[in-house]
Amino acid sequence: MPVIKVVIAEDEFAVAENLKALMAARGYKVFTAADGVQAVEVARKERPDILLLDILMPKMGGYDVCRILKSDPATQHIKIVVITALGRMGDIETAFQHGASDYVIKPFDQEKLFRTLDKVLSPKGPGT
Repeated sequence: MPVIKVVIAEDEFAVAENLKALMAARGYKVFTAADGVQAVEVARKERPDILLLDILMPKMGGYDVCRILKSDPATQHIKIVVITALGRMGDIETAFQHGASDYVIKPFDQEKLFRTLDKVLSPKGPGT
Protein backbone atom coordinates (compact mmCIF):
# COMPACT_ATOMS: atom_id res chain seq x y z
CA MET A 1 0.00 0.00 0.00
CA PRO A 2 1.47 3.37 -1.00
CA VAL A 3 2.41 5.87 1.67
CA ILE A 4 -0.06 8.74 2.01
CA LYS A 5 1.58 12.14 1.60
CA VAL A 6 0.15 15.03 3.60
CA VAL A 7 1.00 18.72 3.70
CA ILE A 8 0.12 20.56 6.91
CA ALA A 9 -0.37 24.28 6.28
CA GLU A 10 -0.57 25.85 9.73
CA ASP A 11 1.08 29.00 11.09
CA GLU A 12 0.71 28.12 14.79
CA PHE A 13 3.82 26.08 15.58
CA ALA A 14 2.28 24.03 18.41
CA VAL A 15 -0.74 23.06 16.31
CA ALA A 16 1.48 22.19 13.33
CA GLU A 17 3.74 20.02 15.49
CA ASN A 18 0.76 18.25 17.05
CA LEU A 19 -0.73 17.48 13.63
CA LYS A 20 2.68 16.42 12.31
CA ALA A 21 3.13 13.95 15.19
CA LEU A 22 -0.41 12.54 14.71
CA MET A 23 0.07 12.08 10.97
CA ALA A 24 3.56 10.57 11.29
CA ALA A 25 2.32 8.12 13.95
CA ARG A 26 -0.29 6.95 11.46
CA GLY A 27 2.40 6.33 8.83
CA TYR A 28 1.79 9.39 6.64
CA LYS A 29 4.73 11.14 4.99
CA VAL A 30 4.44 14.69 6.35
CA PHE A 31 5.46 18.05 4.90
CA THR A 32 4.75 21.40 6.56
CA ALA A 33 4.13 24.98 5.48
CA ALA A 34 3.95 27.97 7.82
CA ASP A 35 2.07 30.32 5.48
CA GLY A 36 -0.19 30.24 2.44
CA VAL A 37 2.50 30.98 -0.15
CA GLN A 38 4.65 28.16 1.22
CA ALA A 39 1.60 25.85 1.25
CA VAL A 40 1.11 26.35 -2.50
CA GLU A 41 4.85 25.85 -3.16
CA VAL A 42 5.07 22.65 -1.09
CA ALA A 43 1.85 21.24 -2.59
CA ARG A 44 3.11 21.89 -6.13
CA LYS A 45 6.47 20.29 -5.36
CA GLU A 46 5.34 17.26 -3.32
CA ARG A 47 1.91 16.57 -4.90
CA PRO A 48 0.42 15.26 -1.64
CA ASP A 49 -2.69 13.12 -1.38
CA ILE A 50 -4.15 15.53 1.15
CA LEU A 51 -3.60 19.05 2.44
CA LEU A 52 -4.59 20.03 5.99
CA LEU A 53 -5.18 23.74 5.61
CA ASP A 54 -5.67 26.55 8.09
CA ILE A 55 -7.64 29.53 6.79
CA LEU A 56 -6.06 32.39 8.74
CA MET A 57 -2.40 32.38 7.71
CA PRO A 58 0.25 34.97 6.84
CA LYS A 59 1.09 35.99 3.25
CA MET A 60 -1.92 34.18 1.72
CA GLY A 61 -5.12 32.92 3.32
CA GLY A 62 -6.41 29.37 3.06
CA TYR A 63 -9.29 30.24 0.73
CA ASP A 64 -6.78 31.57 -1.82
CA VAL A 65 -4.61 28.46 -1.38
CA CYS A 66 -7.68 26.30 -2.10
CA ARG A 67 -8.63 28.31 -5.17
CA ILE A 68 -5.09 28.26 -6.62
CA LEU A 69 -4.53 24.53 -6.09
CA LYS A 70 -7.98 23.54 -7.38
CA SER A 71 -7.62 25.67 -10.53
CA ASP A 72 -4.28 24.06 -11.47
CA PRO A 73 -4.59 20.72 -13.33
CA ALA A 74 -1.32 19.57 -11.71
CA THR A 75 -2.70 20.00 -8.17
CA GLN A 76 -6.49 19.83 -8.51
CA HIS A 77 -6.48 16.16 -7.38
CA ILE A 78 -5.21 17.10 -3.91
CA LYS A 79 -7.90 16.60 -1.25
CA ILE A 80 -8.11 19.64 1.01
CA VAL A 81 -9.34 19.42 4.59
CA VAL A 82 -9.69 22.81 6.21
CA ILE A 83 -8.73 22.82 9.89
CA THR A 84 -9.57 26.19 11.43
CA ALA A 85 -11.09 27.97 14.40
CA LEU A 86 -13.55 29.67 12.01
CA GLY A 87 -16.83 27.88 12.56
CA ARG A 88 -19.53 30.14 11.16
CA MET A 89 -21.69 28.64 8.41
CA GLY A 90 -20.46 31.29 5.97
CA ASP A 91 -16.83 30.27 6.60
CA ILE A 92 -17.67 26.62 5.98
CA GLU A 93 -19.62 27.41 2.79
CA THR A 94 -16.76 29.59 1.49
CA ALA A 95 -14.26 26.76 2.04
CA PHE A 96 -16.41 24.32 0.05
CA GLN A 97 -16.95 26.91 -2.70
CA HIS A 98 -13.17 27.20 -3.05
CA GLY A 99 -12.70 23.43 -3.36
CA ALA A 100 -12.30 22.03 0.15
CA SER A 101 -13.23 18.36 0.55
CA ASP A 102 -14.11 18.69 4.23
CA TYR A 103 -13.93 21.05 7.22
CA VAL A 104 -12.78 20.46 10.81
CA ILE A 105 -13.18 23.11 13.51
CA LYS A 106 -10.43 23.68 16.10
CA PRO A 107 -10.02 22.50 18.73
CA PHE A 108 -10.54 19.13 17.10
CA ASP A 109 -10.89 15.62 18.44
CA GLN A 110 -8.19 13.44 16.88
CA GLU A 111 -10.54 10.49 16.34
CA LYS A 112 -12.97 12.75 14.46
CA LEU A 113 -10.05 14.13 12.45
CA PHE A 114 -8.94 10.64 11.40
CA ARG A 115 -12.51 9.62 10.53
CA THR A 116 -12.69 12.73 8.33
CA LEU A 117 -9.36 11.89 6.66
CA ASP A 118 -10.42 8.29 6.06
CA LYS A 119 -13.67 9.52 4.48
CA VAL A 120 -11.92 12.07 2.27
CA LEU A 121 -9.20 9.64 1.16
CA SER A 122 -11.65 6.82 0.48
CA PRO A 123 -12.19 6.07 -3.23
CA LYS A 124 -15.86 6.91 -2.64
CA GLY A 125 -15.00 10.00 -0.57
CA PRO A 126 -15.89 13.64 -1.24
CA GLY A 127 -14.57 15.18 -4.42
CA THR A 128 -14.11 11.83 -6.15
